[in-house]
Amino acid sequence: MSDVSRETVDDGSSGIGPDFLAPLAELLGELEASWSNDQIDALGRYRRWLVEEAIPAGGLGPDEEPRIFDRHLADSLMYLRGIPDREASIVDVGSGVGLPGIPVAIGRPHSRVTVLDRSERRTRLARRAVRVLALDNVDVVTRDVRQVGVSQDQDAFDVALFRASLPIPQAGIAFRAITSDVGTGLVGVSRRPERPEIPDPPPGVHFTLTAEESSVLDSPFWLLRMRRT
Repeated sequence: MSDVSRETVDDGSSGIGPDFLAPLAELLGELEASWSNDQIDALGRYRRWLVEEAIPAGGLGPDEEPRIFDRHLADSLMYLRGIPDREASIVDVGSGVGLPGIPVAIGRPHSRVTVLDRSERRTRLARRAVRVLALDNVDVVTRDVRQVGVSQDQDAFDVALFRASLPIPQAGIAFRAITSDVGTGLVGVSRRPERPEIPDPPPGVHFTLTAEESSVLDSPFWLLRMRRT
């Protein structure tokens, strides 16, 4: 990994500073991830964009600025624990302004990430973020997930991500509809210390719940993995 803990001066054009670099270095170490300076800079600029554009536009709540790294960026990067290192097609269902899809795209530059949301206002913001960051591996689509399915016009995705976008049973149904037979579904269920209760999976889907620990987060990241039976 490049020297993430290097002394960096925040000149106002990025979201990079010691309060960003130190926890990011710790998290990347826990994820056993090797990032280039370009990836680090992209995540820092996305952090800045969330504060300067997404929050004022209502894409995130007005009180979210102090929690951008912990609650949104680090939380998003925890999905990488369930995504294969190989090239993959990934869809982020109900992504809003690009969470977790954009951080995942930064972390997996050789994968194709589709940021999907039914709100034109939110996808307009996500497209703006993609342009600002010059991410060439991200597509932003305005569509309800129920209108997405494997067909002649749409290949199956390898991985489907869900972050507070659908109730778990509906996420299981959507996962089954849009992923390949060997695809993976990932749902960030909770950031509470106690183990969350998980409903029974829909027919044809198997659930596995794990507590993904990180010293950067104040509580476990409960990750629900979905696969076909």
